[in-house]
Amino acid sequence: MTPSGALPMLILRVLHSGSLHGYAIAQRIHVLSSEVLGIEEGLLYPTLQKMLLKGWVTAEWGISETNRKVRFYKLTSEGRRQLKTELSDYDRVSSAIRNVLNTA
Repeated sequence: MTPSGALPMLILRVLHSGSLHGYAIAQRIHVLSSEVLGIEEGLLYPTLQKMLLKGWVTAEWGISETNRKVRFYKLTSEGRRQLKTELSDYDRVSSAIRNVLNTA
């Protein structure tokens, strides 16, 4: 499970460390979230495709560690700018939610 709207931000953040193929992106998010967040293929790949169209990532074919042909996704400069925007928006919304929870 992944919070609605958070998947692009999580993908951008994971790709900030270097290029990965789709399955590795999902696994990295799962591991880094202490196995709380799980990304289903039916959500991951359409999101990556939208990010490609927006110019946030690029993709090129390569061979995975299991010797399979896969697409490796890489963050672009536009993707880095979008990550900053996403993180700022997330901080603003998180703060607003905390305010409501602490004062209601």
